Amino acid sequence: MPPKHQEFSQSVKLKYVKLGYQYLVNHILTFLLIPIMIALFLEAIRLNPEEIISLWNSLHFTLVQIMCSSFLIIYIATYFLMSRPRTVYLVDYALFKPPHCFRVSFAGFMEHARLALPTEPKSVHFQMKILERSGLGEETCLPPAIHYIPPVTTMELAKEEAELVIFSCMDSLLQKTGIKPKDIDILVVNCSLFSPTPSLSAMVINKYKMRSNIKSFNLSGMGCSAGLISIDLAKDLLQVHPNSNAVVISTEILTPNSYLGKERAMLLPNCLFRMGGAALLLSNKWSVSSRSKYRLVHVVRTHKGADDKAYKCVSQEEDPEGHVGINLSIDLMAIAGEALKSNITTIGPLVLPASEQLLFLLALIGKKVFNLKLKPYIPDFKQAFEHFCIHAGGRAVIDELQKNLNLSAEHVEASRMTLYRFGNTSSSSLWYELSYIEAKGRMKKGDRIWQIAFGSGFKCNSAVWKCNRTINGPPEGPWADCIHKYPVHIPEVVKL
Repeated sequence: MPPKHQEFSQSVKLKYVKLGYQYLVNHILTFLLIPIMIALFLEAIRLNPEEIISLWNSLHFTLVQIMCSSFLIIYIATYFLMSRPRTVYLVDYALFKPPHCFRVSFAGFMEHARLALPTEPKSVHFQMKILERSGLGEETCLPPAIHYIPPVTTMELAKEEAELVIFSCMDSLLQKTGIKPKDIDILVVNCSLFSPTPSLSAMVINKYKMRSNIKSFNLSGMGCSAGLISIDLAKDLLQVHPNSNAVVISTEILTPNSYLGKERAMLLPNCLFRMGGAALLLSNKWSVSSRSKYRLVHVVRTHKGADDKAYKCVSQEEDPEGHVGINLSIDLMAIAGEALKSNITTIGPLVLPASEQLLFLLALIGKKVFNLKLKPYIPDFKQAFEHFCIHAGGRAVIDELQKNLNLSAEHVEASRMTLYRFGNTSSSSLWYELSYIEAKGRMKKGDRIWQIAFGSGFKCNSAVWKCNRTINGPPEGPWADCIHKYPVHIPEVVKL
């Protein structure tokens, strides 16, 4: 047999061996219980009716024993029902789609860069190189204030951007879900770099005339992973407040955060960050379970802030000329990798099937106990999830996670297309990715979704969702009028 045929035959055999192993280990309890059940059944049919009646009569229960047993069963059942965590549902969500007039083409971006930094050709050239390799497309958007030359970063224009994004998302969410503002019990708003007084959460309460006893929270300074932190906070609040609705709003306001200096590490965010926002309705009410899109399964948070390098790798600071911007360290990707490893170590036992956990354990024992020179075993997370939403922080982030988790092009398609169409929208990017998967008609009942986000501090956070119902019908949201164009080929370098 020719070598190619031999390799193909061996790969097919290896594939079926692996599938057989996975099926055997994942269903080991079933395989152990079947022989026991068969033995009990054979023993039962061997007894004649007189022997069965005699066996029953030999069991003597007094009234007190029956009452005590009944009380114990009722007590255990009540304790179990009361102590189990409340299920948190994602009823629906809404996303902000910027108007077309906010669009920033490559040519327009570079023209603005040249006019804003006329005496710094090296800084302009650096931004061009970043943009060429960024993975962004020609339809990403920036707020009106940044379209001015030079950008006008006033508080008033920043508030106008916040109102446009947040109110647009809220109006859409209220319309989609049919919920009234008075029915919202918990409100969580996260925006890292714009924290006015009164807060953004107070702005929402004032606009929609919400109840005076609403539990509101405003999170700032927590980076691109703040959306999942808000989900975790809302989840914890819904555990202690029964029969409640929670709204989570995630956005990043760009108007006051345009960097006007020449430091390269601080020019990167100008090239990557774009407008975006999301509003979500979470609930622990049993009545919404049938119409909810998703059920929250796990939230796992990893914080590497105890390490000085990790703490400083993403920071807001002034350059020598007094211009404020976000400084991205050269160690960012290495620190993100370490944070991801810690997060995977925690989330793996919660989601991976027994077959993958056993392989990981055997590899760990071989390396630690027997000192074998083995490569670290990376679990196959494709066995645990059907869909992956990786924070669209940049092409390098998506490339690194695709490589480390051994994901296919289709698994990271939603992340790449979100980065291409909308840019890095910070904490809301995960929801644009989820919306892309839905618009493509790929979300089926029972599908599991893994959302992964990174943020300053340094943090890596994960959320695991399970689809409650098959999501079909015409596409809606920001992808509704353009989903037929995607996926598109994104070249490694776009020459400008």
